[in-house]
Amino acid sequence: MKSVWGILIVFVLIIISIGLFGLVSYNGLIRKDETVKQTWSDIDAQLQRRAELIPNLVNTVKGYAAHEEKIFTEVAQARENLVKAATPADKAAADAELNSAVGRLLAIAESYPELKAADAFVRLQDELAGTENRIAVARTRYNEAVKIYNAAIRGIPGVFFVKSLGLEPASFYEVPAGREAVQAVPVVQF
Repeated sequence: MKSVWGILIVFVLIIISIGLFGLVSYNGLIRKDETVKQTWSDIDAQLQRRAELIPNLVNTVKGYAAHEEKIFTEVAQARENLVKAATPADKAAADAELNSAVGRLLAIAESYPELKAADAFVRLQDELAGTENRIAVARTRYNEAVKIYNAAIRGIPGVFFVKSLGLEPASFYEVPAGREAVQAVPVVQF
């Protein structure tokens, strides 16, 4: 009789252990999924912040270079594309387009010494640079969260919960092809 009770206790302990292991794994996947969503939100907030700074920059440059209408239209269109983009891939492509347009706008600004010296322009450039740094940090955190999450849902025990939770692999925030050329460091020759 003692051996039957011993076996029953061991069996119950094994069942409880498996249940606890499943519960901890399940909750871990949920936390990782929420971390991916939260870090994506951080990127989105910084992209939105930059998109809100762009009209001020454009208006400041317009005051000095009103005849450069084409670049103002390009910046406005690129900004609109960024605001409308939904997925990480779409945001990355729109982000690259906006960076390119803003880069061309800033290149035009270089032709106007009085603009480069204007306090509003300098302040906006500083705010944009700070925002770019925040975007880079947020992008790194997001990609790290995606890496951890994707590994968790592909590994054991996560793979057993993926379908029941409706989880799918998350996309990395990848730099679109050609962006390197836009952000290449200019060569200065004397």
